[in-house]
Amino acid sequence: MKLLRIIRSLDPIGGGPAEGIRQITSHLTALGIDTTVASLDSPDSPWLQGQTFHSKGLGPVLGSYGYRRNLPDCIRAIAQQHDCVIIEGLWQYHAFATWRALRSTGIPYFVYPHGMLDPWFKHAYPLKHLKKWCYWPWADYRVLRDASAVLFTTEQERLLAKQSFSLYRANEEVVGFGTSIPPSEAALQREVFLNHFPHLSDKRLLLFLSRIHPKKGIDLLLDAFSSVASSNSALHLVIAGPDQVGLQGDLTLRANALGIADRITWTGMLSGDLKWGAFRSAELFCLPSYQENFGIVVAESLACGLPVSISDSVNIAPDVASACAGIVHSPTVEGTKAALHHWLQMSYSSRVQMSRNSIDLFDSMFNFASVAGNLVSILKAELN
Repeated sequence: MKLLRIIRSLDPIGGGPAEGIRQITSHLTALGIDTTVASLDSPDSPWLQGQTFHSKGLGPVLGSYGYRRNLPDCIRAIAQQHDCVIIEGLWQYHAFATWRALRSTGIPYFVYPHGMLDPWFKHAYPLKHLKKWCYWPWADYRVLRDASAVLFTTEQERLLAKQSFSLYRANEEVVGFGTSIPPSEAALQREVFLNHFPHLSDKRLLLFLSRIHPKKGIDLLLDAFSSVASSNSALHLVIAGPDQVGLQGDLTLRANALGIADRITWTGMLSGDLKWGAFRSAELFCLPSYQENFGIVVAESLACGLPVSISDSVNIAPDVASACAGIVHSPTVEGTKAALHHWLQMSYSSRVQMSRNSIDLFDSMFNFASVAGNLVSILKAELN
């Protein structure tokens, strides 16, 4: 089967959807799926090079929306060489352009919303939501309505998707999401990370690893960490990730005001052994997001046997709580504080058991080897 995936960008700085494509492709290949990924990136973008799939850059395009006059024609020409298409994400031109390209071809297409229908956005950004309402009936509503299936990463995401717009119609399927088993050289990865940040070698590390973005709740984490930092001088907070919107300056000022600036290391974006070494060196992963569709970084943490402290606004939180693979809390200062205090008061044996539970949860639900099988079954059912 030849599969075409269409995404706004494969730039690693964009996080989850692009990383998910990179991670799952080898598992799809093992199941007989030949994958091509078309993005609105310029063809010479460095992140299109050396991939495990065929990559096509359809840019340059105009603005954040990604408009290009002949984009539907380009997509149609590529799609006709494939058996089916998956649209990754909404609200940008690649989704509507694919609908325009395929509506009269008979080529089945599927949509991964990746949390972009979550009602949190209409409360957090009401003006943007009003703009989307003007756009919705004649564009993305049709994209979802005419899709062979709309693919959700969790049951929670599927339920929330119905709450954003009263005009909603979709053939819904929950297929899961996750990541691949991490590289096995744990000791080497930890050594690489600590050699790069030697001042962390004797610290008890709490790790945040994701985009530095307002929805990620880093403000909550700073306040919560300030409440536990004095309890143990070895406690140290590592904040790893790209600063997409220029938020780090304000957060640094907040850390200074709280008196914890010297207890925080900002690493920037980590990849490869440095990223895995951060997971291997920490004792708790923290993601107190106000909204999080899935959180590949949570799955990566679980895969490393690193327990997680996440808010109940992360859509896989019910699974984490049920498996006792971490601490789930409300996305508030008090909730995040309580989670950190809980962790620090746990016995060593309880932490070890939670680490084992983390690996078990990853193996049973978030390993892309099994998720790929779910996805292929849905694609083949439509083709048959």
